[in-house]
Amino acid sequence: MPMARHVFLTGPPGVGKTTLIQKASEVLQSSGVPVDGFYTQEVRQGGRRIGFDVVTLSGARGPLSRVGSQHPPGKPECRVGQYVVDLASFEQLALPVLRNTGPSHGPGHSVCIIDEIGKMELFSQPFIQAVRQTLSTPGTVVLGTIPVPKGKPLALVEEIRNRHDVKVFSVTKENRNSLLTDIVTCVQSSRTGSSS
Repeated sequence: MPMARHVFLTGPPGVGKTTLIQKASEVLQSSGVPVDGFYTQEVRQGGRRIGFDVVTLSGARGPLSRVGSQHPPGKPECRVGQYVVDLASFEQLALPVLRNTGPSHGPGHSVCIIDEIGKMELFSQPFIQAVRQTLSTPGTVVLGTIPVPKGKPLALVEEIRNRHDVKVFSVTKENRNSLLTDIVTCVQSSRTGSSS
């Protein structure tokens, strides 16, 4: 069986996938691994969640979605439950990060953080293409998160789940504190072991 090159975390919303990804990227960066990418962060107002932001590892930030309907006129509305997705903002932040990953960072593989590949993000066709491209770029290891399957399967998520070069960790409240070492070890061995 070929060794996994990419590492994905899955688990129910709020279980701690993003926190694990952030901790893993800090550990990797502190050991000299080139890491780039983005994660999604809840935005709260007065104790209630009003949406999500995209935050790149270089510190740029912009809205991914907000509750309600502040959505640009003339654009197709992309909605997940009560959230309206700001595609333009998402693509402006996420796409350059994905397109800039690759082996140009010297020896070893660079790591690309993609948190998350879910319903909101999958409204973007350019994002879907960029993820596929990144997964097949030699010299890049993807560390990402995907949702637990429920309802209609998301084509790209199923594609990732079924790739032979992907290892998926299921995050639970019970194991989330002990998974960090396994995730970092798996990514580090992907960086050095897979030269294809």
